[in-house]
Amino acid sequence: MPWRKTTDPYRIWLSEIILQQTRVAQGLPYYLKFTEAFPTVKDLANASEEEVLKLWQGLGYYSRGRNLHTAAKYIVEDLNGVFPNTYKELLKLKGVGDYTASAIASISFQEPTAVVDGNVYRVLSRLFGIDTPINSTQGIKEFKELAQELIDKDQPANFNQAIMEFGAIQCKPQNPYCLHCVFNDSCVALQKNKIDTLPVKLKKTKVKNRYLHYLVFRSTDHKTIIQRRTGKGIWEGLYQFPLIEGEFDGVRFRESEPFLKETASYTIKNASQYNETPIVHKLSHQHLHTIFWIIDVEQLQEDAIEITTLRSYPVPVLISNFIEEIGLI
Repeated sequence: MPWRKTTDPYRIWLSEIILQQTRVAQGLPYYLKFTEAFPTVKDLANASEEEVLKLWQGLGYYSRGRNLHTAAKYIVEDLNGVFPNTYKELLKLKGVGDYTASAIASISFQEPTAVVDGNVYRVLSRLFGIDTPINSTQGIKEFKELAQELIDKDQPANFNQAIMEFGAIQCKPQNPYCLHCVFNDSCVALQKNKIDTLPVKLKKTKVKNRYLHYLVFRSTDHKTIIQRRTGKGIWEGLYQFPLIEGEFDGVRFRESEPFLKETASYTIKNASQYNETPIVHKLSHQHLHTIFWIIDVEQLQEDAIEITTLRSYPVPVLISNFIEEIGLI
């Protein structure tokens, strides 16, 4: 992994942000694309948000990409391009929390600040038999304090990376190698047969179902309409086809007030449902049941775009997959 071969805080930071909520195998190509497109924090700061989000497309949790860009501009414009070199200063960067600040501070600047990620939670909870929920306020505080007590003050980078690797390779979530573990004589979870029940995690928030209808306009001169998402919801700053949200069946939707209002300005030649059954796109707390509607019209408004330019816009992966499948471009 290339970020293990450097102490450059920019590249460590970039890797940590990309790997939040993302597996290494998925994140590695994005890390390589970002370091090629933006070799320095100044290059990233000087890019447009659209460029950053386009490169981020497909990684999900797009607020990470927006925060990355905001923090880069802060470093360049407010800190004269000098990367923060302490845990406390790193916490001031947009999108940087305890884990990321600890990782950068220890790996790049040898500051003894303990990193606590999912692997570390698992190792510590099993080794010490701690059943405090790891995603509770008390648990976050308790595990951070314990990790901070244990960290090797002289080799904080090696300690942090070693305990994370130990959790990933040895003390795995399922079927850990307990018989060949160096801690099998002292591991509380092993002695008390609690390997499968530790760590403890509070139940997730209930999943919300949403029903999305995207209107894919196509004019005779090969144009379409896309709109930039605003607000603080999912996919902020990305582009999408005009959207109507609600639970409708096919006939009811075409006769619904939102559909008639959205299409009132156009002479419709044909309107058809592209996918008979909804495409279910699963996010952490939401399941998006999505139908695309193909609407052929004579002419579109002045701000319509050429269909051939769609690929240049950052869009959610749900829409990107649709564009590729239907062959709009």
